Amino acid sequence: MAYQKVNADQRAPGHSQYLDNDDLQATALDLEWDMEKELEEPGFDQFQLDSAENQNLENPETADLNLDSIQPATSPKGRFQRLQEESDYVTRYTRSAPKSNPCNFCRLLKILCTATVLFILGILIGYYAHKNCPSNATTSGTLDLHLYQEILKTIQAEDIKKSFRNLVQLYKSEDDTEISKKIKSHWTSLGLEDVQFVNYSVLLNLPGPSASSVSLSSSGQCFHPNGQPCSEEARKHSGQDLLYSYAAYSAKGTLEAELIDVSYGNADDLKRIQKMKNTTNKIALLKLGKLPLLYKLSLLEKAGFGGVLLYIDPCDLPKTANLSYDTFMVSLNPGGDPSTPGYPSVDGSFRQNRSNLTSLLVQPISASLVAKLISSPNSRTKNSICSPLELPNNDQRIVSMQIQTVTKFKTVTNVVGYLKGLTSPDRYIIVGSRHHTAYSYYGQEWASSTAIITAFIRALMLRVKRGWRPDRTIVFCSWGGTAFGNIGSYEWGEDFRKVLQRNVVAYISLHSPIRGNSSLYSVASPSLQQLVVEGPSFLSEALFLKRATKIEEMDPFFHLHETITKLSGEVILQIANEPVLPFNALDIAIEVQNSLKGDQPYTHQLLALASRLRESAELFQSDEMRPANDPKERIPIRVRMLNDILQDMEKSFLVEQVPPGFYRNILYHLDGKTSQFSILLEAWEHCKLLSSNETIQEALSEVLNSINSAQVYFKAGLDVFDSVLVGKN
Repeated sequence: MAYQKVNADQRAPGHSQYLDNDDLQATALDLEWDMEKELEEPGFDQFQLDSAENQNLENPETADLNLDSIQPATSPKGRFQRLQEESDYVTRYTRSAPKSNPCNFCRLLKILCTATVLFILGILIGYYAHKNCPSNATTSGTLDLHLYQEILKTIQAEDIKKSFRNLVQLYKSEDDTEISKKIKSHWTSLGLEDVQFVNYSVLLNLPGPSASSVSLSSSGQCFHPNGQPCSEEARKHSGQDLLYSYAAYSAKGTLEAELIDVSYGNADDLKRIQKMKNTTNKIALLKLGKLPLLYKLSLLEKAGFGGVLLYIDPCDLPKTANLSYDTFMVSLNPGGDPSTPGYPSVDGSFRQNRSNLTSLLVQPISASLVAKLISSPNSRTKNSICSPLELPNNDQRIVSMQIQTVTKFKTVTNVVGYLKGLTSPDRYIIVGSRHHTAYSYYGQEWASSTAIITAFIRALMLRVKRGWRPDRTIVFCSWGGTAFGNIGSYEWGEDFRKVLQRNVVAYISLHSPIRGNSSLYSVASPSLQQLVVEGPSFLSEALFLKRATKIEEMDPFFHLHETITKLSGEVILQIANEPVLPFNALDIAIEVQNSLKGDQPYTHQLLALASRLRESAELFQSDEMRPANDPKERIPIRVRMLNDILQDMEKSFLVEQVPPGFYRNILYHLDGKTSQFSILLEAWEHCKLLSSNETIQEALSEVLNSINSAQVYFKAGLDVFDSVLVGKN
């Protein structure tokens, strides 16, 4: 799981009883009793089919996120080795035989006959009792694959399609109230528990009364962001699309200046440009991609630029994608309500005046408008080779940009529902989707997200009505305000910070489930590298308007929707029911070593520390994780201790301060092409601009402290297990 630190502990007015601190403490006390009680009852275990040979094992945390069937680990028994009787037990502790006589012989014969009769009677009673008693399999701590399939086979494409179209009909509403009510009503009718609204009053940056424009000073030509000439006819033809081609939380106003092509805006690009030109108060022509947008904007701001025209180069898109005339929206908000940074937007909170989050005027434009601004032909493909858009170094363009936006406080609504866990209700698996928020730009793409999560809830609740429950609590969330910087989810996270930091096992996102119809990609935390992991391209920061017709063109029979729902559903079921977390300690250690490979100065000390981390992780993996994956050797309290350690081990790699747009988990790479620590790469980029190594020294210290913290964490975990084992013996 990717952990996000938030800084508040207040609750929303409609907080759930499952997230109440007092209730959680009581649950923790009851849990210890349930652990002992469950061990006395026979049940099924997914690793073996013979129910009579297995015990109910509870208090697991998370299951393997692998979409394939989980295979049991072969254990050498390690520290779970059962104590064997000593070979000289009989000779040391058996009394000497008494002298034989007829009375003693008769007495022994009677005892033997009685014992034989009782033994046979016990077998008969046990046989018929086991035969006639109902199985406790449906409440077992683990589910076999057969039960997974029983749940998932009820998911049908036609049901998802119907749900999608019903949601799209509500899109015409002026606000998201109708959609939120519909989702809440539907989830409640399916049987989900404690479905509620969680509302926050937040500051939104909305389009102005008229569309933004860009003009060429030399000719006086005025263009809308999509490349069409400024005219009333073009504005009416494009409708709301032109209004929603804007950068939320940008500075507003008018700027006329020289246009400077900065390509992707990395440190090398800026260093090259600053040697040739004065960049103060100029307008940057910036390509989206390769690095986080917020990071690139921070570099441009430091370089003195006054404005940015942002676009996507068609050469960075698949050949089948034609978005030359499409406009898009971006948000410059790193997350949450800008007026309450770091704390929740509940009633009575202090509100900061932050109508814009940058001094730059930022305007997204289409590739066709870029071609007009640099006098380039629209077609740049020759011999199947795409030529990137670029402004010649010797050419000078003076452009004028005008941006109009307004800021208003609006209510953002989250819909949250719960399926309480049976044996570990204090452990949460959060499943998140999103719904349409008023004034946002997502079109109907949100409807796919909501329809998929609703389809899984329907399948799950059909089984719940038959008496089954997952081990851990599943929290289903439909977030509002996503287009403006994940505002709804951030505020909820800040609101319930303390509970979530302690109890959340994993978060499964169904934010954008259908983006195309060619390949399947999955993204997971570094400790879950048994999954196929996709590196971000940062092109997804652009929010294109996807209409319902486009989504149905990609998936006319909704078979893709059905497949994604079933794959995601199997992941959720495994996480909610499997006994041992799939977080792999050794994979983290290997990832650290790989991130230090290459020609990187100042890393010798880090490599030595990474080697010690790997040794501790290997010992932890072999001595604790392998035995825990063997049903015959699991001890419930040790499994619980193990999962607690696995759940928090990636937190060692969270850092407080990172560059804008970067992940706080330093194990996350910026893309799939680079294996080095992202904060070290950024520090080197920073050094190129400032000719100082202070930043790189700070970054090296952050990495060193993280590796050392992880090594100490694993070692402390092993020491705890040793202490428990000694106490048991």
